Amino acid sequence: MPADTLLQAIDGLKSELSARSTEIEDARRLPADIAGKLAVAGLFNMLKPAALGGLQVSPQDMSRALMHIAAANASAGWCVMIGTTSTLAGAYLDRAAADAVYGEPLDIHGGVFAPMGRAEDMGSHYLLNGTWQWGSGSANCAWLSGGAMIFKDGELQRSDSGAPRHRMMFFPADQAECIDTWHVAGLGGTGSGDFKVTNVRIPKDRSVSFIDDSPRDPAPLYKFPLFGLLSLGVASVTLGNARGALDESVALLKAKRTAGGARSQSQRATVQADIAWATAALHGAQAWLEKTVDEAWREALSDAPISVAARGRLRLACATMSEVAADVCKTAYTLGGGSSVYLASSLQRRFRDAHVMTQHLAVSSATFELAGRVLLDEPVDTAML
Repeated sequence: MPADTLLQAIDGLKSELSARSTEIEDARRLPADIAGKLAVAGLFNMLKPAALGGLQVSPQDMSRALMHIAAANASAGWCVMIGTTSTLAGAYLDRAAADAVYGEPLDIHGGVFAPMGRAEDMGSHYLLNGTWQWGSGSANCAWLSGGAMIFKDGELQRSDSGAPRHRMMFFPADQAECIDTWHVAGLGGTGSGDFKVTNVRIPKDRSVSFIDDSPRDPAPLYKFPLFGLLSLGVASVTLGNARGALDESVALLKAKRTAGGARSQSQRATVQADIAWATAALHGAQAWLEKTVDEAWREALSDAPISVAARGRLRLACATMSEVAADVCKTAYTLGGGSSVYLASSLQRRFRDAHVMTQHLAVSSATFELAGRVLLDEPVDTAML
């Protein structure tokens, strides 16, 4: 499916996503019919390998698609981001296991990388137990995955370096219990509650280590840093949300009158300066993000591995995009004045969504320390870069 076709499909859904934003937040999850429409449009399959029926789009095309969805509704953009990045494991699993997990084109996938589970090595399979937080979109998923520490005979298994071994485990969603813990400040419509499994048998070929294993699919998309793709996904949703906030703020300021009613708010000098700053900051962060993605993608298309420097710049640009987007949403919210505080205002929702997104590990403040070590040529663990 060409990238333009994806964007056309999104354009056909944007009005509905925007109009149903209050419903989405009140439901505290993405309504099933909306998730189904996004699935039919192919948006959850953007990063799935073509060999498995996926679209296998470039990082740039994924980023643009997520931005456009999030401009209409950030929770929808977030769920699509989680769903599509959750299909990347299809490039790592052997073909039979990949077909079993990813073979149905309308299935939605989700999961949590953090190794919050415990997998006991039983020889032919793992016995999995665990509870995972932040299970975005789980209620609409056909398959879930969770990171788990590996044990054998009750003993934690370690690599040659001494680091604990952990792997992602994949299981049908109906083998998990969804726990309603999602009562939050922002991204309220993502349904990012906990999920739990008890004594689930996981065939060994239905597990993968994104640290130790290499993708079986040689396509450049799967050479691109996996955690860089996740970070780019988060940053793209923050960008779309901020663009939506800025557009809504401009429209509001043009229509809203000053206290005396003689002129619009848009005629105030301080308002003009704040809108100019927010616009410049957002476009500047976006331009740098696009530049770093293009640089990393060029390296992915070559025969050489992607450099640590390119991976570090990508992570830094994603974290910066998220912080700038949150600042832009704060400016838009503030410029809205008293009207912004009402729940009927989309600006308060975008403000809250933006500041929850900056808490994601992929773009959190720790990313700046990681990128700083790369820039200063200090030792760095590249496994998560």
